[in-house]
Amino acid sequence: MAGEAAVDVEQQEAAPVIDSASASASDGDADSQAFREAVRSLPSDAVKDLLSAGVCSRCIIRLFGIPGPVCSRPWFSPSIFTELIEMPANSDGNFIDGQTSESEHLTNLAEPVVCSVCLGILQFYHDNDGQLSLSKDGMNDLAASIAELVKQEGHQTDSFSLEVSIPSITLDNERIITSYMDRKYGSQLFSQERPFSECICLKNALKSSITAPLEMLLGVKYGQGPLHIRLTYSESSKTIEKSVEREFGSTSKRRKTGNENGLETVEESANSGIQCNTTGVGHTVVSNAPPNELQHHQSSDLSKLLLEKVRRPCSFSFHCNRDPIYFGGRYLKYSRNVSQTCWMIDEERMGEASVEEIISSCILLMCRGDKYKFHAAGREDIDVRMLGSGRPFLVEIQNPRHVPSDIFLNDIEEKINSSRDKLVRIKNLKLVGSQGWTLMREGEAEKQKQYAALVWISRPLEDPDVLSLSSVRDMCVLQRTPIRVLHRRSPLDREKIIHWMKIERIAGTSQYFILHLCTQAGTYIKEFVHGDLGRTHPRYVRSIF
Repeated sequence: MAGEAAVDVEQQEAAPVIDSASASASDGDADSQAFREAVRSLPSDAVKDLLSAGVCSRCIIRLFGIPGPVCSRPWFSPSIFTELIEMPANSDGNFIDGQTSESEHLTNLAEPVVCSVCLGILQFYHDNDGQLSLSKDGMNDLAASIAELVKQEGHQTDSFSLEVSIPSITLDNERIITSYMDRKYGSQLFSQERPFSECICLKNALKSSITAPLEMLLGVKYGQGPLHIRLTYSESSKTIEKSVEREFGSTSKRRKTGNENGLETVEESANSGIQCNTTGVGHTVVSNAPPNELQHHQSSDLSKLLLEKVRRPCSFSFHCNRDPIYFGGRYLKYSRNVSQTCWMIDEERMGEASVEEIISSCILLMCRGDKYKFHAAGREDIDVRMLGSGRPFLVEIQNPRHVPSDIFLNDIEEKINSSRDKLVRIKNLKLVGSQGWTLMREGEAEKQKQYAALVWISRPLEDPDVLSLSSVRDMCVLQRTPIRVLHRRSPLDREKIIHWMKIERIAGTSQYFILHLCTQAGTYIKEFVHGDLGRTHPRYVRSIF
């Protein structure tokens, strides 16, 4: 089966070579010629070592540090790679067809079905829910799939960024390969000019190859944009087949490391000193190999230092997500039966609605986002109205597909304000940056707020009471968390300032009056008036009557 799979891979990857002349011309003759010369100049003995270790041709190119996207040349395929390695050139640098070179022995080294380093990532060979899939057109097929998803979700953006997640085992194998090659070929000129340890990393190789086709399909530029496209490659549970004893013989020792359910063990070689960590998913990572041990391994040993046999490629998925956007404004609340946020007690709603739901749900619908978060500069009780200039608020819309224009913002504001119930009204709605939340929070503690409270006292109001209250200026009070909110607030002591107070008499009664007061933001007004069973000090209003 492995042999048949190898033939299928080679046939499918070789298909794009049919139109190699036109593709090469489109790439640019100079660039194409430079790339061919760079590939042809690779040392055949080092290339043979890598091929025998199951390294794919594209990984070989990046391990040697050949610049440029290794996957985006339409005419490039594993068969072309082998031909370039074997094709000699004359004194002018032109390739001579029909001749062989000293690297003729590479003919017998076929491209691996699944690369032992990238696990099929640069071969565009994936394991999707147990079904193996090979992209015939490589990065172009991948770019087309991503672009289709972005368009299906309806994202609007002027730029995008790429994020790639790969299995850690690819990094481990790459480290072993580069360490071995640097030790074996470190004295040769090509290795001194660019050590293998300075190779092009797998993530950057994939990103550089897929960026150009994505820019063309999406019609926007690649950069640090608000739209994030994430490619996730994860190791399949059947990816690796290993055989540690074949490498180290019967002298290997096995000891448990404590997790029987995880089937985690450690195998140690008494002779070589190389430690192999084996996990229940069936892969082995060789690490902590002493330099003198790796130095003596030949090409045939290198393939055993890696995972013994790669059976299946990585599983692959991708998704796109946009940075959140923020809307700021002010709200007014006219009802005494509307909470600021959704208030549930024992799965029963308190009040007929909430400010959060009325405002945020409308904005979320217009932006076609996933969900919202509502923030406000302070809060009022459910039975307290919010009048005057209104309370500042911020709505965060996560993963929005549509960023509304000023016209859309006016439509959102009009839709909320024209509601039949007239419970909530907003004004000055606009798009703000993420710093809007910080600025709103910073102003909470410094802001002064004015309140009006209807107060009843047990005795008639007298003129000295009015003068005593009116003389208060910047009085400091200490408030413990009120009893009525202890179920949802931390039990803390809070110092607040009462800036001023004045009394407005009500005609026809001597025991009711309206108390006007200006306080620091966050002051519990009800508790300041009645004392909350001694939890607010001083209980100024109550103490004078």
